[in-house]
Amino acid sequence: MEGNARVRKTSPLRYAIGMFGTSIPINMFKTYAAIYYVDRLGLSMADYSLVLFIYTFVDAIDNPVYGYLSDRTRTRWGRRRPWLVIGSILLGISFVAFYWPPAVFTGNLLFIYFLITYILTGTLDSLVNANYAALFPDLFSGDALRAKTNAFRQAFQLVAMIISVALTPMVTSKLDYPLTALIYAFLGISAILFCTFGCHENPEYEQSEKPMFRSTISALLRNKKFWIFGLANAFYSATFSLILSAVPFYVKYTLGLPEGQNTFLLAAVLLVAIAAVFLWAKMVRKFTLMPVWRMALLILGISLIPLYFANSLPSAVLSSVLVGLGFSGVISTMDLIGARIIDEDSGKYHLHREGFYSSAMGFMSRLSGLFTSFAFYCVHAFYQFESGDAPGPNPGAAAKFLLVIFPFILMMISFLFSIFLKFPDKTADSSGAESPAPDNRKGM
Repeated sequence: MEGNARVRKTSPLRYAIGMFGTSIPINMFKTYAAIYYVDRLGLSMADYSLVLFIYTFVDAIDNPVYGYLSDRTRTRWGRRRPWLVIGSILLGISFVAFYWPPAVFTGNLLFIYFLITYILTGTLDSLVNANYAALFPDLFSGDALRAKTNAFRQAFQLVAMIISVALTPMVTSKLDYPLTALIYAFLGISAILFCTFGCHENPEYEQSEKPMFRSTISALLRNKKFWIFGLANAFYSATFSLILSAVPFYVKYTLGLPEGQNTFLLAAVLLVAIAAVFLWAKMVRKFTLMPVWRMALLILGISLIPLYFANSLPSAVLSSVLVGLGFSGVISTMDLIGARIIDEDSGKYHLHREGFYSSAMGFMSRLSGLFTSFAFYCVHAFYQFESGDAPGPNPGAAAKFLLVIFPFILMMISFLFSIFLKFPDKTADSSGAESPAPDNRKGM
């Protein structure tokens, strides 16, 4: 790419802004879907877990299809841009509809509406994120440049999460959920479009061979690194989703505080994560990617333990600081590993399948829906938590199970998978380009 004068460089900062746009709607969607539909509207916990279970299988189909279609797209505007423009607008509309159910919908009608809008919003998010993620290994090469770009990207994601996760209880207390969703949708669409029109894809890829579906599936199925990484990511993603969903229940039922106090716990996690994200990027450059990734997974898992023993808002906030540190490390490294797997596939087969691999990794991340669904079902089965109207005999313990016990188990499994994923060591020269590390094992 450096030798091709036609390739225009993309600003890492402008590309990173797209992460703000993709994060604004989906994080409110994931974090407050349960508390809104179950605790406020009266949807049963069993019905909620059923929808999560169903959507996991929908996602198994839509992600590979979106990635495959994106890789085969050839237009004057690029491979990814048309999908990002159309997908972001449709995602915004669906997201608003999800938080704007007709007031007359109750019982089965509410369940059907929730099922349809949840699947529609989730699948459109998959479409947008598959194409946005596919641009990352295409536009930026080498761990050094990717770590820098990803640090910007994750910083924007965390800012978006402060707004859409930490501040949402305060905003919805003034504007309620439907109007809040409308504002977030506008912000998300604007940021994605601004990013999209500033990204410059390599025009040579427009002339490259179109990947075939069967050979692409075959290569993916035989890629052991993809499956190890994908499963580690799935267990982490389930942890992340459960933390976001469980905090409102934890604050209300375990700490016995008003809903608006969610802001303090979530803000502690996200502010620490923002402060640490560039530190983690420096650690990747100094210690190499894989050991830093494993350390981040381990820290995130262990950091959940103090939350189990917290009995007040100050102690819970202090515990959340450790969670933020671990979370920052994982998001700073996870995408770099995915990009390496894509690089290896491109080098081996001489095909550009960034979209398919990105969407497949997105599916593995969303495979977490099976685990989160099971966690909510366990709360229903073991703690008799039905809904906000019937929270069961010990809702405080149920909230601890969702926030601490189940996520801790998931993170330990994720860490175990990470041990089996290995890449050749790389060293970065002064230009940021990477090459295999020299082999000093003489006589072996």
